[in-house]
Amino acid sequence: MVNLITNLQPTLDFIPPNFNPWVLKACQWGVPFWIRWKTPIVEIKGEQVERLVDLYQQFQQGKIRFLLAFRHPNTDDPFCMSQLLWRWVPEMAKQQRIALSAPIHAHFMYDRGIPLWAGESVSWLFPKLGGTPILRGKMDRLGLRSARDLFVNGQFPLAAAPEGATNGHNQSMSPLEPGIAQLGFWCVEDLKKAERTEEVYLVPIGIQYFYIQDHWERLEQLISALERDCNLPKITEDLTTESLYGRLMRLGNYLLDTMENFYRQFYYRKIPNDETLDFPERLQRLLEMALTVSEEYFNLKPMGDLSSRCRRLEQAGWDCIYRYNLKGNDNWSAVELGLGDRVAIEASLRMWNMRLVESFVAVTGRYIRENPTFDRFAETTLIVWKTVNQLTGKRSIQSPNLGKKRAQLIVGEPISVTQQWEDYQSNRRQAVANLTLDLQKALEQMIEF
Repeated sequence: MVNLITNLQPTLDFIPPNFNPWVLKACQWGVPFWIRWKTPIVEIKGEQVERLVDLYQQFQQGKIRFLLAFRHPNTDDPFCMSQLLWRWVPEMAKQQRIALSAPIHAHFMYDRGIPLWAGESVSWLFPKLGGTPILRGKMDRLGLRSARDLFVNGQFPLAAAPEGATNGHNQSMSPLEPGIAQLGFWCVEDLKKAERTEEVYLVPIGIQYFYIQDHWERLEQLISALERDCNLPKITEDLTTESLYGRLMRLGNYLLDTMENFYRQFYYRKIPNDETLDFPERLQRLLEMALTVSEEYFNLKPMGDLSSRCRRLEQAGWDCIYRYNLKGNDNWSAVELGLGDRVAIEASLRMWNMRLVESFVAVTGRYIRENPTFDRFAETTLIVWKTVNQLTGKRSIQSPNLGKKRAQLIVGEPISVTQQWEDYQSNRRQAVANLTLDLQKALEQMIEF
């Protein structure tokens, strides 16, 4: 959760990657303990790991360059990726009697905003692990240049999440951003300019989480706590999927009613009481309304899907907040700093509407009905919890524990970017779209239902 900003902040300077092998060794030792201590994950399994062994062998022989494009349903994904590379690949290589040079690692792209909520320690750690930041809401030339260089010349392959953000759904993907495919074609272009012969691949990595046991009682307790936060009368029914689904729908309708009235009363929005609309239609209307409120303040035109609009709004807010030069070159007067503080406060408040949308951007209203498993109930309930957490002003970023989980990672068939180079030369936009679609299909095919 991002806290409310109360004053002007220093500029968000680019943090260059600065890989340190000793920091990596420390993380390789410490991350397994961190996973057991801080996450509900008790088991991590990898499938088709031999594909990565072969890819790393070819990479170290100078034959290929590749990017690991992993699904991003959860904030624990980087921990699982670390175990895939640091543990499973070396073990599989040993079984196959293939000698790989240590360490098995990857440079990685991360959202420049992560250190804003994760703390200064992340600002120090990520570069030392070979990470490079990217601003997602605008053309970040410096960030893209760094990622492009790492893809072509980095000591390790590159890793990135093409969905751009978590969506909280293990069995549903968000549309992929085209930037990963574009990076792939840039890599081919740069290699050809340098008269190098490596082939370029995108490697889809499926990540999925499963609860070890179905803890329906814990789920019911969390739903009861949410009902108390919403001042909804307690329901005493048998613990069935139908009763829990009805209570979740009651929570959802309460939140929709309350937020619609909020935007009517305080933002003067004309939202008709149309009883013919079903829940998904009302939800999408509310999300559209929330984004419009923020876009009007920042003078932005609505462009793209909800996720793209959220990213643009986030960047517009950051441009108002993070603009004070710590080196003193701006020579701000006390009056200007005071006005800057007011602008930062107001921008932060307006971004709150966008944060609300982020919580529900992947929600369709049909996810549980399509397959009423405990996992889907839990995922949806946690999304509702996150929203209520935001609306009530709570500062907790640790989700309630609904049980232990196992993580499953699948290494997909590598997709050759080099083989699509001719298509890129004839129609760049279409080639990027086609490669993005290929990657989307490959990741979706690895989802287990």
